[in-house]
Amino acid sequence: MPKKIPLDTSDLDALCVNTIRMLSIDAVQKADSGHPGLPLDAAPMAYSVWTHFLKHNPKNPNWYNRDRFVLSAGHGSMLLYSLLHLTGYEVSLDQIKQFRQWKSITPGHPERELTPGVEVTTGPLGQGFANGVGMAIAEAFLAARFNRPAFKIMDHFTYGLVSDGDLMEGIASEAASLAGHLRLGKIIYLYDNNSMTLSAGTQLAFTEDRQKRFDAYGWHTEVVEDGNNLKTITKAIAAAQLETERPSLILIKTLLGYGSPHKQNTYEAHGSPLGEEEVKLTKQNLGWPEKPAFYIPKAAEKHFRNAISKGRNLEKEWNALLVNYRKKYPTLAKEFQELIQGELKKGWNENIPQFPADSKGMATRDASHKVMQAFSPNLVGFIGGSADLNSSTKTELTNFGNFQNSSTNTGDLQGAMDGGWNYAGRNIYYGVREHAMGGISNGLATFRGIIPYTATFLTFSDYMRPSIRLAALMKLQVIYIFTHDSIALGEDGPTHQPIEHLASLRAIPELIIIRPADANETSIAWQIAIESREMPVALILTRQKVATLDRKQFSSAEGVRRGAYILYETKKNKPDLILIASGSEVELIVAAKQKLEAKKISVRIVSMPSWELFEAQPKKYRDAIFPRAVKARLAVEAGISQWWERYIGDEGRMISIEHFGASAPGPTLMKRFGFTVENVCKEAQALLKKEKKLSGA
Repeated sequence: MPKKIPLDTSDLDALCVNTIRMLSIDAVQKADSGHPGLPLDAAPMAYSVWTHFLKHNPKNPNWYNRDRFVLSAGHGSMLLYSLLHLTGYEVSLDQIKQFRQWKSITPGHPERELTPGVEVTTGPLGQGFANGVGMAIAEAFLAARFNRPAFKIMDHFTYGLVSDGDLMEGIASEAASLAGHLRLGKIIYLYDNNSMTLSAGTQLAFTEDRQKRFDAYGWHTEVVEDGNNLKTITKAIAAAQLETERPSLILIKTLLGYGSPHKQNTYEAHGSPLGEEEVKLTKQNLGWPEKPAFYIPKAAEKHFRNAISKGRNLEKEWNALLVNYRKKYPTLAKEFQELIQGELKKGWNENIPQFPADSKGMATRDASHKVMQAFSPNLVGFIGGSADLNSSTKTELTNFGNFQNSSTNTGDLQGAMDGGWNYAGRNIYYGVREHAMGGISNGLATFRGIIPYTATFLTFSDYMRPSIRLAALMKLQVIYIFTHDSIALGEDGPTHQPIEHLASLRAIPELIIIRPADANETSIAWQIAIESREMPVALILTRQKVATLDRKQFSSAEGVRRGAYILYETKKNKPDLILIASGSEVELIVAAKQKLEAKKISVRIVSMPSWELFEAQPKKYRDAIFPRAVKARLAVEAGISQWWERYIGDEGRMISIEHFGASAPGPTLMKRFGFTVENVCKEAQALLKKEKKLSGA
């Protein structure tokens, strides 16, 4: 390195902005992979937020009352990694140099829990936009519950950097609409308005007036015509902070790939390295030394690292505030401390009911409702709602109010008297916005102690799938309640009848799916969901009534914890047949067992509500449930048979449905499609006959 580098350091802000830019393009070029365009054009707005506004502590990325920053445009990840390194997070220069490489903490798109300071995993566009809305809801909810005069223990902003692509995605529209309605004034999003996407300019597909669109959503909007004008950007952010009744979108006009002589303002700068020669020319163009790569001027580094002492002081002041808060409000302080530590309150589940045997039974959605009401008073952070389906999914929390801005005109809506309308309410009315519901819940779940739940029909899990996948990837505790779980829902017909959905959800790694057979299995399923602190859980529930099994005759519902368990065992040494089912079809195989035993066929019944929990069991347990010696296995599930062969084996059979349903009463459909006791017995006997023939007996 030369002793003197001809670099103008008189303008410290410009020096720092260009440090972000050059560190980013050097990393992309070394990796020969990545997106240089956004870091080049968005560096000024990001610098403004991170140095003038962002309340954070680089040495404690998990400080609870920090401002949140979401890079929704996750493809520009090097922008964020540069900021994290420069401000003093545990992201070393060596890690910057390992951008996009094996085992680095600087992957192609930001990943939560991998890189210190990354709040959420982003990349699929629009997701971060919705996540930020969830974070703002969490802040507003906690502030309403715990803040007291002179004690604003929850008081921070949610910043985001969003792109043209983010605003095109439907999830962003859904989330923006809800955020405007809820008047979430602590949201400040900076829109990198460069009018350029991966393959073309936005004039080919995205020409509406974005400012008017967000004005219509009820947002505060500001326009910055020059994305390099730090004074104007800073002024716009300051104005957004003062706007308490509306979320803010600052539309900042930029040039994609700013500074690149040949690729600036072209889509070529979006998703490919500039190339060695263009990197050289870009540095020359912006007055930066060509070598060495990854050069960080001492003046810039010193300025950025001020974030460390500033952040420590901010957290220290907050901790002092908490000390006085504990003295003034000891009960609230204890509750707050338990919540932010992410610990379950002792005895949280002590009021959960045990359901008596009942041949008529109840729908598992109804059992779920009773269970939710029992434990929700003991879990302050349990908050959620449905996509306009509370009356169908049975998921409203009674007497806990509705999460609304208190000044919103709610008219005489049902429930307005149930605890009121304010940010302390725990029922979120998402409207018909399934995808935003999923993305918002992910944002909520990033707050320790907050346990968000969502609810809709199982068939509409398709609308939420991208958000569910990201919750699993981030290991977030989000609970999905999916009701109307089969063709048995009846007359609504094939548009609403899930067929492939269980298989589809089972394909998502790190997602626990539980389809309980009766009320008591539902009770245990809920306890598992609440206790699963680092995994999302999907509860699959019935609309129709199912019998509540007599646990004096059948095994304890605690077996749900192991994913599959022997519900009933033959008195013989070895069963002739294993009947397997999940959910409502367990009642069916229980009834079939009686008829089969009358024909001198010994039967083992296995209730299998969760493949994921079962696969987590020791091999010895799994082999005991499905012993190799018993080849005759019949599974029954009102969905497609995909992947069931792993449990029924090559010689087993499956009663399933491999086509769409129809519009008719539920019982009629179950009968027409073979989900009857008679058909179970018929298939079981045919299976045994085949096995006998194969064995030569």
